[in-house]
Amino acid sequence: MPRAVAKAGGKIDPKTLLETVGAGGKYRVAPKNKIIYAQGDAADAVFYLQKGRVRLSVISQTGKEATLGILGEGSFFGEGSLAGQIRRMGSATAMTDCEFLRVEKKTMMTALHREQTFSELFLEYLLLRNIRYEEDLVDQLFNSSEKRLARVLLMLARFGKEGSPEAVLPKVSQETLAEMIGTTRSRVNFFMNRFRKLGFIHYNGGLQVHSSLLNVVLHD
Repeated sequence: MPRAVAKAGGKIDPKTLLETVGAGGKYRVAPKNKIIYAQGDAADAVFYLQKGRVRLSVISQTGKEATLGILGEGSFFGEGSLAGQIRRMGSATAMTDCEFLRVEKKTMMTALHREQTFSELFLEYLLLRNIRYEEDLVDQLFNSSEKRLARVLLMLARFGKEGSPEAVLPKVSQETLAEMIGTTRSRVNFFMNRFRKLGFIHYNGGLQVHSSLLNVVLHD
């Protein structure tokens, strides 16, 4: 794949990616709350999120739903199809109006084998995602629910990522936050009120997160 596939900072250029994969890649849009793929669907493609937010979730056999993560722009999802996954183990739902690329599994595999630059960028993304999962596990095992909530809010605001943090977060319910950190909605409500009173967050046309919230994560 041409070097033009990568923007500054190692991000994928969606236009060049689409041109490279050709007929095997399609530009798609999904309005808010649209299910992009559902648990049990055929795992036949990989997706690259160009704009918006996507929620990954799973439902147990007893009907209990859990949020696995919330993805922002520049994220791949559905990559389990490349590792032999036949059916989707979870669902992907648009939290906001979304724009994304849908790349057929066969096309993606061909591009990864043929184009070294793209293969390296995709591998880097997967390694960073794996590190994130390990951090999530450590967070769940050893940190309090208050610290876990603070970390999730900072991640949603993209503190520590390239570019400026998002001024206003997309709407995320307290139920979803509770699922993500493994606690109850009432506890999330308690901590959100506490963060607001301490000036770590505030509401102004939406939820705004301040870097001072890092004090909760770093404090022992």
